[in-house]
Amino acid sequence: MSERTLVSLATYNEKDNLEPLVSEIHRYLPEADVLIIDDNSPDGTGQLADQLAAKDRRIHVLHRPGKMGLGTATIAAMRYAIEKNYDFLINMDADFSHHPRYLPDLYGGMKDRDVMIGSRYVPGGGVKNWPWKRAAMSWGVNVLSRVLFCLPVHDTSGAFRCYRVSLLSRLPLHRIWSRGYSFQEEVLYRCRKAGARFGETPIIFEDRRAGSSKVNVREAVRSLTILCVLGVLALLGLD
Repeated sequence: MSERTLVSLATYNEKDNLEPLVSEIHRYLPEADVLIIDDNSPDGTGQLADQLAAKDRRIHVLHRPGKMGLGTATIAAMRYAIEKNYDFLINMDADFSHHPRYLPDLYGGMKDRDVMIGSRYVPGGGVKNWPWKRAAMSWGVNVLSRVLFCLPVHDTSGAFRCYRVSLLSRLPLHRIWSRGYSFQEEVLYRCRKAGARFGETPIIFEDRRAGSSKVNVREAVRSLTILCVLGVLALLGLD
């Protein structure tokens, strides 16, 4: 790995998952740095992150005062990657829903692309143990966002992605509205407007190994509203 690569993990109460996850990340991408962005987890995730960083120079930690949303955590990771002159930023969930075994495929696909997506909706991809309502909602959101934003990808809502940092440096990060679930679609739209070349590699999305889900119905409704408003503005050229 000649390029400098940063893997970002947004954490809130992920103490049981954090150490084995970082270990698996370095198993598959041994030269990558890991940035842990912790939102003041009451279970001690932030303290554990500091302990891991003290023992391994590849690990870095950002502490935030409280739960500020997945979107803002990802933007913080993007800004960090830009400021520290990384070549690639890989974003993934901190609960093993995105297994590190797919990291070499994401990284390997960046030779002629600016964004690689770990996709549940291409041949070979899928999900495990999802209720039909969640699967139907995910499918519907993906179809809607592909139409509204003219996105040339199948999985617009997944967070398992690799970005070329030179592309991120051209994005108007200050103009991104979304702070919750709709962030994933909006940032792809911003990437498309910046001329990004997209690719997808299949993954199996798995339920978390430990801890509890952070899915919030109120935030889901709010994000869907933002997605629709932004999509209409995009179609009208008013964004």
